[in-house]
Amino acid sequence: MKCENQMNLEFPSKSVNEAFARSAVACFAAQLDPTLEELGDIKTAVSEAVTNCIVHGYPDTIGMIAVRCRILEDNTLDIVVKDKGRGIADIAQARTPMFTTGGEERSGMGFTIMESFMHALKVTSRPGRGTTVHMKRRIMKRGGKG
Repeated sequence: MKCENQMNLEFPSKSVNEAFARSAVACFAAQLDPTLEELGDIKTAVSEAVTNCIVHGYPDTIGMIAVRCRILEDNTLDIVVKDKGRGIADIAQARTPMFTTGGEERSGMGFTIMESFMHALKVTSRPGRGTTVHMKRRIMKRGGKG
């Protein structure tokens, strides 16, 4: 599928950067003219993905997180959030609602939230090598825009 526009970000896995990533993706997505609800869903999904990198990918160290966003020709926002941290041994278990390795203060709902707010979610991971979360959200065209 043809890419109409794209951006790449890379930043340290510090909790203060979660809001930065969420805002940057929202600003990039704004060119698709999403509704406030669509924009909120995108921001929440990105927030969950980046928080997972910070909390689970790099629990005891600071590492780098990469975010790539593309706008595809069918008005789809394509988002990849990637770390080179700890990785996930059992992705199916990690995607189970309420499962967490982050302690009692974590809800274990990150992947469930991402899946409910995006139209597609794919998670790949290799223990000791990192995790990649690939999300897509189609933005409905409104008004006289086509």
